[in-house]
Amino acid sequence: MYKIGIDVGGTNTDAVILDENLNLIHSVKIPTSEDIETGIASALKQVLAETGIDRKLVTHAMLGTTQCTNAIVERKKLAKVGVLRLGYPATASVLPYTAWPEDMIETLSGTYALAKGGYEYDGSELSAFSEAEIRDVFKKWQNEVESIAVVGVFSSLKNEQEEKVAELAKEVLGSAIPVSLSSSIGSVGLIERENATILNAALMKVMALTSNGFEKALQQEGVEDAAIYLCQNDGTLMSLDYARQFPILTIACGPTNSIRGAAYLAGLENAMVLDVGGTTSDIGVLSGGFPRESSLAVDVGGVRTNFRMPDIISIGLGGGSLVREVNGEVTVGPDSVGYQITEKALVFGGSDLTATDIAVRLGKVAIGDAELVAHISQEFAEKAYAQMAEMTEDAIDKMKTNSGDVTLILVGGGSVIIPEELNGVSKIIRNPNGAVANAIGASISQISGQYEQIYIYAKQPREEALQDAENKARAQATLAGAIENTIEVVEIDEIPLAYHPDNANRLRIKVVGNLV
Repeated sequence: MYKIGIDVGGTNTDAVILDENLNLIHSVKIPTSEDIETGIASALKQVLAETGIDRKLVTHAMLGTTQCTNAIVERKKLAKVGVLRLGYPATASVLPYTAWPEDMIETLSGTYALAKGGYEYDGSELSAFSEAEIRDVFKKWQNEVESIAVVGVFSSLKNEQEEKVAELAKEVLGSAIPVSLSSSIGSVGLIERENATILNAALMKVMALTSNGFEKALQQEGVEDAAIYLCQNDGTLMSLDYARQFPILTIACGPTNSIRGAAYLAGLENAMVLDVGGTTSDIGVLSGGFPRESSLAVDVGGVRTNFRMPDIISIGLGGGSLVREVNGEVTVGPDSVGYQITEKALVFGGSDLTATDIAVRLGKVAIGDAELVAHISQEFAEKAYAQMAEMTEDAIDKMKTNSGDVTLILVGGGSVIIPEELNGVSKIIRNPNGAVANAIGASISQISGQYEQIYIYAKQPREEALQDAENKARAQATLAGAIENTIEVVEIDEIPLAYHPDNANRLRIKVVGNLV
């Protein structure tokens, strides 16, 4: 029995095959194609051809992809979204799409409506909910929108109104129009939660193309019986159907795949992970075997959101980063030759001086033809190498929670440019398979479920609230494809809401389980 894991990066697309004991059988690394899909199909074809395994023995196929991130950044393939906010007139002073980039609003059509509804902080109605009003809005939107985002004030406390709106949307617009509910996507904070919900609704078309394309690529290679999963940005997996409901959860899944893969390769549960690609390096923290989650509002493509995101710092340092001397100062990056490194770097016969060329010149790694960089002076090379070390050390310091030295796991195809010794690092761990840690992370992950809600302990006992949140998190994990009796709680966050008279708490529970 085998598992296939594919991870799409900005520079390379990696594919691995693991056996039933999670031993790495084979890996391939090919340049990422401009349209992404071609690269996925090519990597899949190559890894299967080079191993010659029986396609019928492939039980699971996992994909970590940048397509949703790219769609937001490039403003391409996004759906036209109708935003329905329940909270009129209380929220009319700050309208949907406030502070969004103009080109993004234009791409999504900028269609929105404010309707009566929503809740107060104590669960009482903000204004009277009207089904007739909602129906009228949807009738006006017929043939104008491709996806719906529903956002209710304090829906993180009660979401009955949002669910009713979803029913009305299907009744008026039909089941072909997908509906995203803010209560299942974002956290506390109306505008940021609304923004995340709009982005999720906008990504429905992209995810449909991505998931259908992956299914088709597997079928073309004769892999017809495998269960298919996509990677989430918390280092776990979700089923295709679940991904089609929550495509936003794939954003930033690349770094978390690497963190999970690094944990597996190093056999550690707590460490810092540096994933060095061709263009950028991502630094994250492994905590209890999973990537540490960001507690801050996150900017996605110029839009401020508060949905779940990993705590990652990215710096413009990679194997293809361009090295220059400007006014006597040596600079490295942030621009890079990226996936063209095998054509443009000096050691491969190109004309651009890259970070990889510097590492080869100093004898740190044997790649390409060292004679082609022999003309670079030792002094210049050492200055560039010191700059690369300083950039890395600064980023590591920003991720620390105390002044002590950390254990650093180095992964990624570009990790050969990182020095053997770094200030603030007690131990550096490298693994021969670190170059494909991202694809390994995609292959070995579990299924997760998470539930977050505001509970008022004066009205509902704490133990009862904890059990309710756990049950709902378990239901999410089951929906995402986990085996019910393998699900266990891995994280509980309980934060009191300041100044609330009835002891209200924001409760978030995360569970993980094994694949079906």
